[in-house]
Amino acid sequence: MLTGAQILMECLKKEGVDLIFGFPGGAVIDIYDELPKHPIRHILVRHEQAAIHAADGYARASGKVGVCLVTSGPGATNTVTGIATAYMDSIPLVIFTGQVPTHLIGNDAFQEADIVGITRPCTKHNYLVKNVADLAETIKQAFYIARTGRPGPVLIDLPKDVVNATTEFSYPESISIRSYNPNYSPNRKQLRKAAELLAQSSRPVIYAGGGVVSSNSAQELTSLAEQCSLPVTTTLMGLGAFPGDHSLWLGMLGMHGTYTANMAVNNCDLLLSIGARFDDRVTGRISSFASGAKIIHIDIDPTSISKNVVVDVPIVADCKLALVGLLEELGKVSDVDWATRFAPWNESLVEMRSTYPLTYAKEGEWIKPQSVVEKVFALSDGQAIVSTEVGQNQMWAAQFFTYRHPRTLLTSGGLGTMGYGFPAAIGAQLAFPDKLVVDIAGDGSIQMNIQELATAVSYQIPVKIIILNNGFLGMVRQWQELFYKKNYCATCLHTNPDFVALAKAYGAEGFLIEKHEDLEPTLRAAFAHPGPVIVDVRVEPEENVAPMVPAGAALSEMLLV
Repeated sequence: MLTGAQILMECLKKEGVDLIFGFPGGAVIDIYDELPKHPIRHILVRHEQAAIHAADGYARASGKVGVCLVTSGPGATNTVTGIATAYMDSIPLVIFTGQVPTHLIGNDAFQEADIVGITRPCTKHNYLVKNVADLAETIKQAFYIARTGRPGPVLIDLPKDVVNATTEFSYPESISIRSYNPNYSPNRKQLRKAAELLAQSSRPVIYAGGGVVSSNSAQELTSLAEQCSLPVTTTLMGLGAFPGDHSLWLGMLGMHGTYTANMAVNNCDLLLSIGARFDDRVTGRISSFASGAKIIHIDIDPTSISKNVVVDVPIVADCKLALVGLLEELGKVSDVDWATRFAPWNESLVEMRSTYPLTYAKEGEWIKPQSVVEKVFALSDGQAIVSTEVGQNQMWAAQFFTYRHPRTLLTSGGLGTMGYGFPAAIGAQLAFPDKLVVDIAGDGSIQMNIQELATAVSYQIPVKIIILNNGFLGMVRQWQELFYKKNYCATCLHTNPDFVALAKAYGAEGFLIEKHEDLEPTLRAAFAHPGPVIVDVRVEPEENVAPMVPAGAALSEMLLV
């Protein structure tokens, strides 16, 4: 006979979990009493939102399911932003929340919150366990649901009496859920249709998203592009799914995408979408998006297909299996010389990329934020794992760091969560202790979870935080400049702390960079330091992210400066 707390630990070990992020409280104190008896490392964060973001960063970087444990009431509700972040970006997490005893549920008991009801819209599934006999199977289901199909967060709410109750422990070897059967295998007829459309096209573009990363199909994507000479663009979430230094790479598309990527999609006659969901930040005005193209859409989630953009050939399948199948079908089209067929199109895109590169004005007194990102890339030889906060810092990190491998950019794409980057970097660093992990941050967003410096110092997690400090909530300020006559309402950060002193107050190292000539040597020193570091870089206050597609505009209506 085992208690619910003991069963939880045994289940975690069965699932291969060796690391969880959490914050204790009364409703889960019995779980924390049991935790030290098991070979599972617990990372004590300083805020529950950081626990969920750290688990998310760990999952994105490693490909494993991230796990966090928090108490009831405010402990549980503090995870909601992080759960919604993971849900929007399809990240596999299992969240354990404490709950008041079952007989008190609904009585407004101390630290009670209906976390199951609250998170129903932003979890892939959630559970309230009312009987300890159901606990093991519930946990098995939760991990299965989180990692299969379109991945996502699953929450398990654990009343205190269930945690303390006892039962015989038996963990299911496998799981079958009648109402949940994701389809992995592509329909061969649809693959043949896709191959035929590709063979008939003259201006094709591959548009890839985070699903390529989630399905570990970056190699298959590269093989398809190379074998058929297909130019490739990706979403923000798809960066790294295709080598950013490849000759067929067009750059990221969308609101802050490259001119070449946006014009290629605007003018293509065939768009092959793989693991992307046609987000509004990608499409711009829907009626103008790839309006002259036939569209093939490969996605594991049938609800994403034709949700925003009507497609011609839907393929509901795992991206890896679909790409393998499509390559097989294209191999049967023996009379097509792909390189010759698409040479004029690819040559026009190369010329466009040369004419309209991503660039910025390099002269001036101030350090340019883009140059900081470029220097991080150069000094890390492009091998760093990069996390970002949200705003201008996020877009510059997307534009000016060349991502060659999947799972090397960790960023909140769908929800756009400020405060995500630092705890996500902590999670990634714990997944890969020997890699350089850099959080590219803004001076506004870094302060939303700055308390996690205590976590990084406590466990000597050597994350490097590069703050692009412009004294503004930069992206909102940019919109105010461009569209609201420079009415900088509530975006000036007049009272930023001394970030170097703050780092040292927590026991971390801090550096300040104000001059161009100090950028490289200071970054080298920061990267060489064995512990956590903040680098406060004073950058051009009113530098804008360019290019930019205004909200509601077509991709062809982008502003270049």
